[in-house]
Amino acid sequence: MSQDKALPTWTFLSNHGHILVHLNKFPDSRVRDIAEAIGITERSALSILSDLEAGGYIAVERVGRRNHYRINPNKNFRHPMEAQKPIGALLKIFSSKQLTCSTRIQKNEQPWQHFIKKVS
Repeated sequence: MSQDKALPTWTFLSNHGHILVHLNKFPDSRVRDIAEAIGITERSALSILSDLEAGGYIAVERVGRRNHYRINPNKNFRHPMEAQKPIGALLKIFSSKQLTCSTRIQKNEQPWQHFIKKVS
């Protein structure tokens, strides 16, 4: 993998945050799609989804054979420094039209590259 295609060693959002942003755009995503979009394993995605549901950040509704994820935008951030702000504020930033990415990621392209292409 070339230097410019490697994932960054750190990001401003955790995988929990990335999943919330993804679910805000694609609430009917399969776990496989979530994991692929974030760049983590399905097992990790399931664990994070479980954390988010247990914390009251998402509600999961079974619709046929799939899940529909509903985010509680009024739930506040967990860290004491941001605890006075609702997660909806973050989701609003990433739902702006300038930052939306396509629903399908091209093979051999990292999910975060969509944001770089759209913004720059």
